[in-house]
Amino acid sequence: MAQVIQFFSSLRNTLIVGVILLLMLHMVQAPAMDIDYFRFLFRWLHVVSGVMWIGLLWYFNFVQIPNMARIPDAQKPAITGVIAPQALFWFRWAAASTVLTGLIVAMLNGYLIDTLTLEMDDDFVIDKYIALGIGMWLGIIMFLNVWLVIWPNQKRALGIVKVGDKEKKASAATAMLFSRINTALSIPMLYAMVAAQNLG
Repeated sequence: MAQVIQFFSSLRNTLIVGVILLLMLHMVQAPAMDIDYFRFLFRWLHVVSGVMWIGLLWYFNFVQIPNMARIPDAQKPAITGVIAPQALFWFRWAAASTVLTGLIVAMLNGYLIDTLTLEMDDDFVIDKYIALGIGMWLGIIMFLNVWLVIWPNQKRALGIVKVGDKEKKASAATAMLFSRINTALSIPMLYAMVAAQNLG
């Protein structure tokens, strides 16, 4: 048991096991490498990226931010100097991957333009493309918030970019505000995405 614990204490080993299990599943199913497979593959990558992105967004907003005031000042550098920069690395790149793979899924399925333009049918019925489009636009807004507002302000708030104390405090407040906005947007965004797949 100790060897198993030691083995899985390594994230690299854990990911290797996950990939091996994935390849075994892939071989059992033996899918044809056609357009349908690539539609599926990019949808899977979209979901994996989205889980990472929204998981970290919710970690920041449900766990880290509400509890920072309760952490003794002497211990805060462990969060702001080690954990937060690493979490923000995965957070921003998961956001980029989620949006990119989502656009690829829409392109491969032939509804990229219909969703981005929120195209309605002749009866003005809101169908799955409208729901997907709303979800996509909410995701794109959230992505832009991450890269254009949250990350630049977090760099100043965490001291990655050196600024004065007043600007550091203002940057932390701005990053938190836009993180909360993204948390609010994530709720209808996820609803729209799931509704498009299940209610249409």
